[in-house]
Amino acid sequence: MSKIAFFTPVQESILEVEQLMRAQADNFHPDLKAALDHLISSGGKRVRPALTLLTGRMLGANHHDLVTLAAAIELLHTATLVHDDLIDSSLLRRGIPTLNSRWSPGSTVLTGDFIFARAAELAADTNSIPVMKLFAHTLTTIVNGEITQHFNTRCLVDRKQYYERIYAKTASLFETSTACPALISPIPQSCVEGIRRFGYEIGMAFQIVDDILDFTADPAALGKPVGSDLRQGLITLPALIYMETHPEDEDAAMLKDGRFDLGETRLTHLVEQIRQSSAVESAHAEARDYVERGLSSLRGYPASQERSCLEELAQYIVERRV
Repeated sequence: MSKIAFFTPVQESILEVEQLMRAQADNFHPDLKAALDHLISSGGKRVRPALTLLTGRMLGANHHDLVTLAAAIELLHTATLVHDDLIDSSLLRRGIPTLNSRWSPGSTVLTGDFIFARAAELAADTNSIPVMKLFAHTLTTIVNGEITQHFNTRCLVDRKQYYERIYAKTASLFETSTACPALISPIPQSCVEGIRRFGYEIGMAFQIVDDILDFTADPAALGKPVGSDLRQGLITLPALIYMETHPEDEDAAMLKDGRFDLGETRLTHLVEQIRQSSAVESAHAEARDYVERGLSSLRGYPASQERSCLEELAQYIVERRV
């Protein structure tokens, strides 16, 4: 299914979002403007702004406030990517040179900080204290998740901590992308929970599918080697399921025991074993379950074009290939 179907109703608004994002560097150092232009021009699916805009339109939010909020959320996401690429020493993202491949670490960190600050100011422009509080809480959750992953998750085989990690990494911002527009919409407070839950569920599914694609996608399209996470000692859901269902695999057992000295040949073989096993489909089934729970939450809202687009977006998440 093409993503165009659910993007079409908000395509013009997304252009407004990008224009507002670019404007955040106006009247500041020219290198900051060049960096922000580079980051925005590097692409991205704009799933989070679409989610924000469709949710707010479904619930009757003010258009100007929605565009402002969507720009704030996408800038927050962009800033986290700037820091992630630096931490991971990534030189490419989506086939485009990263900021840290061109700039010094200090300049890259400061640019990420600048984007965080401008995102926060946009969130404040909605004049909603609940939005500002949720925005700050989400940033805290993301950073805490990154710190936890950096120090604690190498070769960690634990489902509970895996779900906590992908919530912090991805689902928390999806959750914010639906809860924030609900908070600025003319609906009862009791109606916010269902749409927040929708964002949470599809956000969890989004990261699980990303973790599946790390094993199954074409490396050229993915922009990194197959099994890149596992090669860095990060145990994601397909690997977790494989270890649970193949206790006889000595290589998997070594990783489970925290021993990361397999060597390239054995590690490549383990990645291929996971790729070819039923663990991939089992992980995909979990992602579909998350989406179905999200759709169940969404069905509590009146039928509309926007609700149909949100349903299509949710299905796209589990059907995408890259």
